[in-house]
Amino acid sequence: MAEDAPAAQGAKALALRLLPLIGGQLCLHAAMTGLRMAAPLLALHEGHSAAAVGGLLALFAVAPIVLALPAGRMADRHGYHRPLRWAVALAFGGALLAVLATLLPVGWHYAVLCAAAMLCGGGANFGLIAIQRTAGRLVSDPTGLKRVFSWLGLAPALSNVVGPVIAGVVIDAAGFGAAFAVLALLPLASLLWSRRVPREVPAAAPAGAPRSHRASWELLTAPPMRRLLLVNWLLSSSWDVHSFVVPVLGHERGLSASAIGLILGAFALAVAGVRLVIPLLAHRLREGAVLAGAMLLTAAVFAVYPLAHAALAMGACAVVLGLALGTVQPMIMSTLHQITPQARHGEAIALRSMTINLSSALMPLGFGMAGAAFGAAGVFWLMGAMVGAGAWPARRLAATG
Repeated sequence: MAEDAPAAQGAKALALRLLPLIGGQLCLHAAMTGLRMAAPLLALHEGHSAAAVGGLLALFAVAPIVLALPAGRMADRHGYHRPLRWAVALAFGGALLAVLATLLPVGWHYAVLCAAAMLCGGGANFGLIAIQRTAGRLVSDPTGLKRVFSWLGLAPALSNVVGPVIAGVVIDAAGFGAAFAVLALLPLASLLWSRRVPREVPAAAPAGAPRSHRASWELLTAPPMRRLLLVNWLLSSSWDVHSFVVPVLGHERGLSASAIGLILGAFALAVAGVRLVIPLLAHRLREGAVLAGAMLLTAAVFAVYPLAHAALAMGACAVVLGLALGTVQPMIMSTLHQITPQARHGEAIALRSMTINLSSALMPLGFGMAGAAFGAAGVFWLMGAMVGAGAWPARRLAATG
């Protein structure tokens, strides 16, 4: 217990240093999540098909795939503030385009909203890479890294609530144009938070240091990096499959929309809860062991989930799954910072971002085809088998922690 008290004090001090980064990410990400809720809603109100709405949602992940490596290299060269300004400009521009869409003839709305989705999605991810790189520089030890990325992981969890709630309230009160205008103000607030982040002196590039796309991909020649991205992809896909299949499974079980929403809400609360606890226990945790345990627990939950018919039982599965997957990002980011050169952390984070966004753009199509062939339960069982098999490469990451 005497050892835990200093750990708690250290976690509190680190959280205060992280506050400007958390606030900046919260504002950027909330603008994107608000637009991601409001833009498809406007498209549906105007009579666009579900397929068109799905395409609009997919575009939020397209620009991050293209912009990730430039964002990572810019962060490595210039630190935090320059890429953050680019991120704010992209997100702000996307929200303004959404405002413009409401002022144009209806026939133009969908095309302009698509452009807005790409800009806002790209801006949020551009900023995320700079924020994660800067956060990783606040500490140098594995315990500190786990604490840093546990606290930082609260920002997207909160923004998934803040953005849609703001958008929904303003839409009901004043319409879509006003909602998009309010969302446009959120990225500007990130600039205010950035004033509390110390400026980093750019490091001089080593003579002959490569800066090409090929050089970035050469990070993948390291086996630990390949294993890390595989584990990250499997666990990220587990998150996506839960969001995709639970509404389908709940509909098959005859659950109400509110019950399904509560199940997904229980999952989100469990994720946030475990990330609050990790900083207090970080000195006792090992990345590889936690990731392997999370994968085995996820596989077990996916095996049981389709057998749960009542909302309460599904909610219990969601909580256990949230506790497992909530541990993933801090462990992944801590490991990534340990296995890559410090001068290339931005590029490494960018590669991770690309795999996640590519998965988010493509995996729903795979889930849909698997669901048509095997049913919602079959998707859970198939994904569970894949995640369970991934526990072995995750365990091997222990050597890097």
